[in-house]
Amino acid sequence: MNKISSAFEGHKAFVAFLTGGDPDIETTEKLIVAMAASGADVIEIGIPFSDPVAEGVVIQGADERALAAGVTVDKLFQMVKRVREKIAIPLLFMTYINSIFAYGKERFLAQCADCGISGVIVVDLPYEEREELASACAKYGICQIFMIAPTSRERVETIAKGSEGFLYCVSSLGVTGVRSNISMDVAGLIEQAKSVSSTPCAVGFGISTPEQARQMAAISDGVIVGSAIVKLIAEHGRQSVEPVAAFVKEMKRAI
Repeated sequence: MNKISSAFEGHKAFVAFLTGGDPDIETTEKLIVAMAASGADVIEIGIPFSDPVAEGVVIQGADERALAAGVTVDKLFQMVKRVREKIAIPLLFMTYINSIFAYGKERFLAQCADCGISGVIVVDLPYEEREELASACAKYGICQIFMIAPTSRERVETIAKGSEGFLYCVSSLGVTGVRSNISMDVAGLIEQAKSVSSTPCAVGFGISTPEQARQMAAISDGVIVGSAIVKLIAEHGRQSVEPVAAFVKEMKRAI
């Protein structure tokens, strides 16, 4: 069992997302350490991108702020290396394939391994095109984490069989963002995936309250929260460490 899957062992996992470099690299570093201390089992670090097609306005805004603050992929690698000395939980990069190609996929994945990244979620890389990164991921021991959604239908079992770390189950159609209601149709999606794979299934997109987290944890192996955390960071800026830590504790208790 790999390090990411191990984070789901024996309990429901809380997977927290933040945008790297928002509002600056130093605050991101403090936030990651605080989230880990507050109960996050896995942390996804979004690499800011100029055209984040899967993101709603909250994370789009974070990407814009981070890019305006001068964040680069190299700065994120350096930050992760520093953080890795302080925490043991799995760290992931969530990114788009253009960012990896621009950096050089071999170089990118070698740097991931060197700084302590355990896996990558490439939002716009379809499962059918996984071979673009598969050999380099295998070479450097980086898990490729894939997404399934209510529209995946007959592809769910194929993707589930080939998944590593955990399977990212998108709870609803559309882009990321806080939602007042989350469809329970995701339960069928998870049941279908579980019929062919033992890889943990975590639900993301739209979860923002303890009650939503509790509901999604009841039908899955864990929950993923991003926009609600990024929204707190947008509101509090460099003073966001304490409110984010408190929110993570609350959500972890809920699941």
